[in-house]
Amino acid sequence: MEPELGTVQSVARAFHLIEFIARSREEITLSALAEATELPLPTIHRLLRTLVSLGYVRQLPNRRYALGPKLIHVGEVASLQMGAWARPHLAAVVEQLGETANMAILDGDRATYVAQVPSTHSMRMFTEIGRRVHTHSSGVGKALLAFLDEEHVQGIVAQAGLPVATPQTIGTAEALARELDLIRGRGYAIDDGEQELGVRCVAVHVPNMPIPTAISVSGPVARIDDGFAERAIPLLRQAASEISAEATHVTLLS
Repeated sequence: MEPELGTVQSVARAFHLIEFIARSREEITLSALAEATELPLPTIHRLLRTLVSLGYVRQLPNRRYALGPKLIHVGEVASLQMGAWARPHLAAVVEQLGETANMAILDGDRATYVAQVPSTHSMRMFTEIGRRVHTHSSGVGKALLAFLDEEHVQGIVAQAGLPVATPQTIGTAEALARELDLIRGRGYAIDDGEQELGVRCVAVHVPNMPIPTAISVSGPVARIDDGFAERAIPLLRQAASEISAEATHVTLLS
């Protein structure tokens, strides 16, 4: 876990610890952190003590460590900023297709919408920014799940379950696995009235993002037919590529 040239070693190590605690998705011991990071225990203890004092890490009564409440605010602001710079790319999709475009990120066991450019139609899909939806029954959610490892998907299903919102909603783990295989093969997800009757959505995964991300275009089934999907998919893929490139550029500058 050696930092890159020109970086501050202690800062890099502190963020590596935060990232590892986040990836573990559960409380973690000091010894497990030492084994994973190959840092000396005194170094890890000193870094954790600082992070705990700042609120970015919590030490629990059982002496294990977990992410702290300060990160909630940081994450919320980061999501808003990410939505702001993705919005022009979503606007280009709306300009071409005339339907609502959204961006969502994986937020625990749900997908959370962080950006939206609405359709100009009076009859359109209303999904407010900040809304959290189940991953198995939404286009963006299934696009996110399809590019996670199997263990992560199983963890999300175990935690959130597979509640059935409409007769079209996937209700079993076996059916979800088949759907995710299909999405990986064709490169996009479809929500055909699975989250809300009368609404159809086409979504794609945004590659190389710091957090799993997907974008979509959605609207009433009367307007989102097979021909619409064929037009939408190349535009969504182009927007996803541009968002990914911009995120990489921001990361390199930071």
